Amino acid sequence: MSKSALEGVTVLDFTQFEAGTVCTQTLAWLGANVIKLERPGTGEQGRGASADQKGADSYGFIILNSNKKSITVDVKKPEGKELVYKMIEKADVMVENFSPGVIERLGFDYETVRELNSRMIYAQIKGFGADGPYANFPAFDAIGQAAGVVMSVTGEKDGPPMHAGVNFADSGAGYHCAIAILGALYQRTMTGEGQKVEVAMQDVMINFSRSAWGRQFMTGGKETPRVGNEMPMAAVAPCNVYPCKPGGPNDYVFIYTSRVPSSPQWKRLLKVIGREDMMDDPRFATPESRYEHKEEIDAMISEWTMQYTKHEAMDIIGKADVPISAILSTVDITNDEYLRKRGTMVEIDHPVRGKLVIPGNSMKLSASPLEVKPAPLLGQDNKEVYKELLGLGEEDLEALKQAGVI
Repeated sequence: MSKSALEGVTVLDFTQFEAGTVCTQTLAWLGANVIKLERPGTGEQGRGASADQKGADSYGFIILNSNKKSITVDVKKPEGKELVYKMIEKADVMVENFSPGVIERLGFDYETVRELNSRMIYAQIKGFGADGPYANFPAFDAIGQAAGVVMSVTGEKDGPPMHAGVNFADSGAGYHCAIAILGALYQRTMTGEGQKVEVAMQDVMINFSRSAWGRQFMTGGKETPRVGNEMPMAAVAPCNVYPCKPGGPNDYVFIYTSRVPSSPQWKRLLKVIGREDMMDDPRFATPESRYEHKEEIDAMISEWTMQYTKHEAMDIIGKADVPISAILSTVDITNDEYLRKRGTMVEIDHPVRGKLVIPGNSMKLSASPLEVKPAPLLGQDNKEVYKELLGLGEEDLEALKQAGVI
């Protein structure tokens, strides 16, 4: 029996920053042997981006590269290129998210890789479709959100478009790519052939936003608007954040009751907050009529929530079977004992940064256990990977090092 879901799968990781690294981190968490190929001396750009300490990898890099191996190789040198070609012959998956055209200029385009290894799953993540008018445009997370509807529906009604506070386009593209690679690996078991996987952040954000088209259809083709904390699918209430004590910047709860007319959630909420007198009020009879009087509803709920902390309010209303969550910050999550026990947050011991509590594997497979390991230092696995994968000896490695190839 295998020890993990992707045991025996070798991934050549040419990724950087977030979109690509999320993809390969996901494959590593599933048990793949992910080998990160990096430039000697500096490594992937994410190691130094937003770094706060000279000689230490950035926290962003550490969070996004756990359970991988790192080797150095200068692919602009003929000897380095030859090393990678030999690794391509032995690997199963290759992933890259350089700017458009870079991987091709480096000599690792799909046609070349396929000629070396027809079983290779060759995956690319870009901002826009490779056959479209913006194919050569550089892109980062917010560009993907802007091009894929997300920003047009995010923000207050009278305010400008906003991007989400988390990197939906980057991480979303990474997860989409990982899913596609898993499908391609399964198909290979039947055909024996690899294939090319292309993921565009614009496509991914459109996919994430597809519920927004429901509002467009309901309003005769009008653009789906920005609605703040309201429900984007339809105008219903309550659907908002409500203040709690002691009044800090994240001392709020979000409360929503179903837009299904027959749902009992609204009346359950009224009972919890002691406003049964409103149960038969015709102004609040339907989700739509409640929306017309949402200011009254928000004031009524806020009057109750301000008597409690966000955790107290969540506990009371949640137990009444009404949808609610406290607004939980990064510090709240870090200190959550249950999430530590579950493995959603894990403590790692990084050789430079020391002990850190970071987000761990969010996928729970009963037959594929995982211990989250720290992101690798630059080139820390040179000896192991070059020896095991290519059969190089100590003298070979020293010669390559002296020549600046690794």
